[in-house]
Amino acid sequence: MFEGFDERRVPTPAGEIYLRSGGSGPPLLLIHGYPQTHAIWHRVAPALAQRHRVVVPDSLGYGRSAKPPGGENGAAYAKREVARELVGVMAELGHESFAVAGHDRGGRVAYRMALDHPERVTRLVALDIVPTLDTWEQMGFAGGLFAYHWYFLAQPPPFPESLIAANAEYFLLHTLRSWAGDPDCFGEAALRDYLECFAGETIRASCDDYRAGATVDRELDARDREAGRRIDCPVLALWGDHSGTRPSLLDTWKRWADDVRGRAIACGHFLPEEAPDEVAAEMREFLGA
Repeated sequence: MFEGFDERRVPTPAGEIYLRSGGSGPPLLLIHGYPQTHAIWHRVAPALAQRHRVVVPDSLGYGRSAKPPGGENGAAYAKREVARELVGVMAELGHESFAVAGHDRGGRVAYRMALDHPERVTRLVALDIVPTLDTWEQMGFAGGLFAYHWYFLAQPPPFPESLIAANAEYFLLHTLRSWAGDPDCFGEAALRDYLECFAGETIRASCDDYRAGATVDRELDARDREAGRRIDCPVLALWGDHSGTRPSLLDTWKRWADDVRGRAIACGHFLPEEAPDEVAAEMREFLGA
């Protein structure tokens, strides 16, 4: 995976961030989600690297990056904190402004980054999400059944992490296969990376991620909405039409930004692995490099 990309560890106040980077051109940050690693981008990043300097980290708490204690409500993994760390990583690499794309939890880091650091983020790509507050508000009965993990993972420690750790491989594979439109979409090397990394402190940190989502992130979104804060940069929203995402996704994003475009793609939740060519094509057109 990631042929021609360099590997590096970048120190941050929260600990080291592991990343790969490659290509040349305007900088582009790609952020993965739950329960994965940077490897979700292995089919998209090389295509984007033809026109961009692509930076692909393991997010804080995941993969080979640092996993600091979460603290009360998992606050160390609030998307504001993770976004701040990754802005610092990009600055360390020499990128003061850049485009950012995020899938799943990475999309939540990405839109928080655009809100908190508008001078840094030139364009935003959000894959298969709407903002966290809207997700909680729109969940409903059917959504709660499909997205039960939002409630389960947010429970106080050590309850969810103890249950998951009892059979982490089963939980991971069930999650990946049940969220995918094609359960066999995952490449062998990427799947091996997910299985290797989903253990121990990663399980705890990923639960902290969801604890923050149910508290700190939701409350911050509510304050921003009340204050009328909006995303200044252009937004591309893509989602899988088999993933359970509401069809009103674009309408939701238009409540947060003025310049919004996007569409559904015929796949499940894991767009970069299930539909890499379409995702790369849409991103290239949107990014314009």
